[in-house]
Amino acid sequence: MLITLQNLFKTYRMGDNVVHALDDVSLTIAAGDFVAIMGASGSGKSTLLNILGCLDTPTAGTYLLDGVQVSNMSRAKLARIRNQKLGFVFQNFNLLARTSALENVELPTFYNGYMSGSQRRKRAAEMLDRVGLGNRHEHTPAQLSGGQQQRVAIARALMNNPPVILADEPTGNLDTRSSAEIMELFARLNQEGITIVMVTHEEDIAACAKRKVMMRDGQVVGAPQTGNPAP
Repeated sequence: MLITLQNLFKTYRMGDNVVHALDDVSLTIAAGDFVAIMGASGSGKSTLLNILGCLDTPTAGTYLLDGVQVSNMSRAKLARIRNQKLGFVFQNFNLLARTSALENVELPTFYNGYMSGSQRRKRAAEMLDRVGLGNRHEHTPAQLSGGQQQRVAIARALMNNPPVILADEPTGNLDTRSSAEIMELFARLNQEGITIVMVTHEEDIAACAKRKVMMRDGQVVGAPQTGNPAP
């Protein structure tokens, strides 16, 4: 399994109260899967995505990513794992406003140190071409539509060739047509072998995934605990 969570807990103390953001979550995600995580506000889906993305650590439990125990790694090691194994796509795109699409896409490779400037630009151009923005390399975010900005963000997520893309409400700021185009792009990337884990509250968007995981009160409910990619 590419991702294995076993008896995962995440608790926060708020004064005298203890909040169980994740309460004994066990879940496996196979390489090549496309999973939609759903649930009401406060159900724990964003906390789960943050832990999957090595942006947060569990209070207790085990998280294996590609066979490596990452539950108790140091911040420096988690940063390396994020850079090597994970690509991120956010609802608000998180692009640098005064920077071209090409330069935005280059950003993840600045932390690697193994690419020259020319190699970075070549790779970024290839990724923009891959998401259908071959003629938008020098455009800034203000010169792009919402759907195009999200394509830039996806190209950036692909830059280090990660096996997993984590998407947090990736269509939340898009109109219906742009949302459909982004989901078609995700489906194509998934067909190419990239594992996608996506948080969404929209049923029609979740329907594009191979598997839905429902969360309620910090627990996984009403969904298989394990899954394999659809044929």
